[in-house]
Amino acid sequence: MEWNRQNLTGLALGAGALLGVRAAIRRARAYDLRNKVVLITGGSRGLGLVLAREFGRHGARLALCARDPDELDRALDELGSRGVPASGVVCDITDRRQVQQMVEAFRSHFGRIDVLVNNAGVIQVGPMEVMTLADYEEAMRTHYWGHVYTTLAVLPEMRRRGEGRIVNITSIGGKVSVPHLLPYCASKFALVGFSEGLRAELAKDGILVTTVVPGLMRTGSPRNAFFKGQHRAEYVWFKLGDSIPGPSISAERAARQVVSACRHGDAEVILSLPAKAATWFHGLFPGLTSDLLGVVNRTLPAPGGIGTQRARGHESTSELSESWVMGLTDRAARQNNEVRV
Repeated sequence: MEWNRQNLTGLALGAGALLGVRAAIRRARAYDLRNKVVLITGGSRGLGLVLAREFGRHGARLALCARDPDELDRALDELGSRGVPASGVVCDITDRRQVQQMVEAFRSHFGRIDVLVNNAGVIQVGPMEVMTLADYEEAMRTHYWGHVYTTLAVLPEMRRRGEGRIVNITSIGGKVSVPHLLPYCASKFALVGFSEGLRAELAKDGILVTTVVPGLMRTGSPRNAFFKGQHRAEYVWFKLGDSIPGPSISAERAARQVVSACRHGDAEVILSLPAKAATWFHGLFPGLTSDLLGVVNRTLPAPGGIGTQRARGHESTSELSESWVMGLTDRAARQNNEVRV
């Protein structure tokens, strides 16, 4: 009994010491965001816009890029009304030439780029039977190549200064592959690998890379996701998962955690307890996780409907998807520029 107490005490002291060291390292790495230039891809709506607000709250100057000029203008107007200095450039990050031009435009305007947040994304929902090669290629161009292009465009300048921060918004789908999101998950797995390896290689240059792994978030993004097969039924389950507190977290809470992780140079931040639990369980029991997800897959909509065609969420509404249960996601969509006007 005495031996057990001594060992438990030693373990507790050791854990406390490790936590103390971690806290000291985070304090030493703390990055003052005041007047720093933060480039956010996909910054016109959803999580990107919420991140822009949070970085702005810390005194950063914002450089936003997005594909839709009207959405981008609305985002810039809203940030301006909050007193947040922001500039925008229309850019499709899957086009390397556009990315290079966008980065040069921001560098000319601001003088430098201190923080890159790779956030732009695309979501395609449906069973693999209705996914085409074009869906996989689009997901990889956006979540992998697009983020590689932006990273390579800002790296030379960060290396010359000997400092910088890169934040890659991946997904729980980049840790645990979820049914009916196969192109999305496969491309997010690629991004996780890129992000983790990038951190290891850039630490010597004073550049800290943070891998962000969100679970379900109430950003309002289901409205602009793409749905295939039985698209209305697919929209219901996807939107429901994003709507329920507990399994999902608010975009504002997620943004606070992301900005804190960026400021302190954390290697990884997993957003939400369910996402942490899923990552932990899959790490210990990968085979069992796959088998359980196979059972889940049987409960999801079968192929059919519009087949390989696709419709956005706002084109896939039904009585179920517009019920009061989905209210939090609808509210987030209105707040975060996901509703087209």
